[in-house]
Amino acid sequence: MSRAPKPIPLTTTQARQIWLHAQRLDERTPFGEGAQAVADATAHLGYVQIDTINVIERCHHHILFSRIPSYRRADLRQAQSVDRSVFEYWTHALSYIPSNDFRFFLPAMREHRREGHKWFASVKPADTRKVMRLVRAAPLTIRDIEDDVLTEKEHLWQSRKPSKRALQLAFYTGAVTISERQGMLKTYELMTRHFGWDKLPKPASAKDITAYLLDRALRSQGVVSLDSVCHLDAPSKKAVARLIAARVRRGELVPVAIDGAGKQEHWGAPAVLEAGGEGPSPDLVHILSPFDPLIIQRKRTSLIFGYNHLFEAYVPKAKRKLGYFALPVLVGDEIVAALDLKTDRQAKKLLMQKWTWVGEGRKTAGRKELKRVIEEELDRFERFQLAD
Repeated sequence: MSRAPKPIPLTTTQARQIWLHAQRLDERTPFGEGAQAVADATAHLGYVQIDTINVIERCHHHILFSRIPSYRRADLRQAQSVDRSVFEYWTHALSYIPSNDFRFFLPAMREHRREGHKWFASVKPADTRKVMRLVRAAPLTIRDIEDDVLTEKEHLWQSRKPSKRALQLAFYTGAVTISERQGMLKTYELMTRHFGWDKLPKPASAKDITAYLLDRALRSQGVVSLDSVCHLDAPSKKAVARLIAARVRRGELVPVAIDGAGKQEHWGAPAVLEAGGEGPSPDLVHILSPFDPLIIQRKRTSLIFGYNHLFEAYVPKAKRKLGYFALPVLVGDEIVAALDLKTDRQAKKLLMQKWTWVGEGRKTAGRKELKRVIEEELDRFERFQLAD
């Protein structure tokens, strides 16, 4: 009986450099430019999260801008609506996903079609028939439906329009997709018509989906834990754990012990661990979204960067420490500040609500130079905020 391999020790600095390289945040232009860069970045990351908060530019645009310096909003529209290289669906949250990965989400769509969706249990069959009749005639937005009788909300995030809930249910079942966005206004289109398919592709098997989840995490994280592979997806953990164990036995993965991780196990591919990471240039600056893949898994970010991000949009103002929508600032391989910013679109300027030094940024030595390179990046970030 073979003995389990001894974990390879990894400092947090080494883990940071591996993760930053996996996230492609260790260089300025890892994906090129244009709609193809959007497709390539989404394919590499696995997903780009969507959110409605827009005190600054919404997070899907922000995440792409962090990896595509020349990014324009039109590039994402081209990728989604013309090239059809990305589509929207649910990962751990609503996200842009590579269209090549569509088959991995078909089983979830079929399950919602069979069993319904807990968020839309109150949708009436008549409302579903109505919206499907309309969308078969032509793509539509919720603004195109003017005869809804408004109903009371069952929870805070729910629409009062029955047709909107019916369209959302049709989205989760895969009957329709979102073919275009203007801000947060979505155009719904038949899934098959949007992609030019006679029928939907063959769905991935459960085994293939488990491998997809693990491979996606290894590609975008470098070193993974069970929690980081299955972020907000506890039901997948058992199958993913079995696959990790099988790959360790075959020598495809090796266990890793990250400083400070305690009993939490991590794994990585031998080639990735051998290559390590040189780390980004010390003056490379990224002002990150709180929904960025580097930040969204708070415990992982805390372990590897020593930074505990606080998302305080729903915290009473008097109790906020970093601000309503603080953005972590990555300089080199350290998170050194959190900036609470707001875009004043009428006055055409970016407003600094609060600047909080964190981590290495708290040290007086070198802070003047840190501030200089961050302010240079803020100028670029402001131009992005105000661009068409």
